[in-house]
Amino acid sequence: MLTEERQRYIKTALTQQPIVTAKDLMTALQASESTIRRDLAELEASGVLRRIHGGAERLSQPQSEPSVQEKATQALQEKQWIAQAAAAMIAPHSTLFLDAGTTTAQLIPLLQDLAVTVVTTGVDNASQLADYGIPTHMPGGRIKAATKATVGASTVAALETLHFDIAFIGTNGVHPKFGLTTPDAEEAQVKRAVIAHARQTVILADPAKFGQVSFAQFAPLTTGLLLTTSLAGLSPDYAAHSNIQEVHP
Repeated sequence: MLTEERQRYIKTALTQQPIVTAKDLMTALQASESTIRRDLAELEASGVLRRIHGGAERLSQPQSEPSVQEKATQALQEKQWIAQAAAAMIAPHSTLFLDAGTTTAQLIPLLQDLAVTVVTTGVDNASQLADYGIPTHMPGGRIKAATKATVGASTVAALETLHFDIAFIGTNGVHPKFGLTTPDAEEAQVKRAVIAHARQTVILADPAKFGQVSFAQFAPLTTGLLLTTSLAGLSPDYAAHSNIQEVHP
């Protein structure tokens, strides 16, 4: 059985039960202990699961993602401070990618006088950008109801033809081991495509995102520059990452 087939089986099994044992996987997949151990290690590195003694347990599920409306009022002041720091990095006449999300949305009023061009996958963001008269492009695709973002193969294909001076990316989870994660595998694909085509990547994350792990990893923690408002009380594991910058009002 191919590696992709085995790992697909493991991921499916974890959607049906919270824990899978290495012994059961060896039997079901007719694979050796070393093969299963390697598959679990690769899936853990991708942020899909957490290895435990004798097997693995699932992480948070995609269905747990809150809606845009629910997230809009959470940590609002922190999001505004992060947006102000992000806006200070933008040179006039730049081409930007603005991720769907409520933190990136706080950037929009700050772009009006910068003569920038913006690409966004966020429906709400695109509407607000248009209200401010900012030249905006939106790749096609299926619109995900919870986040009001375009996702899918056509979205990724469109983004792969573009290049950005700076990409501002939101995240649901920031973890020293599991990296940057999002609840939706399709949104993870979109974020990866953007990062690959951006000269500079800036991750916007309020402190509540630290220590959280969602379903799909889209980048390691070392990707780009990460802006947040406080590192107080965090695990020392984060201190090794010099790309994390604390911003203040």
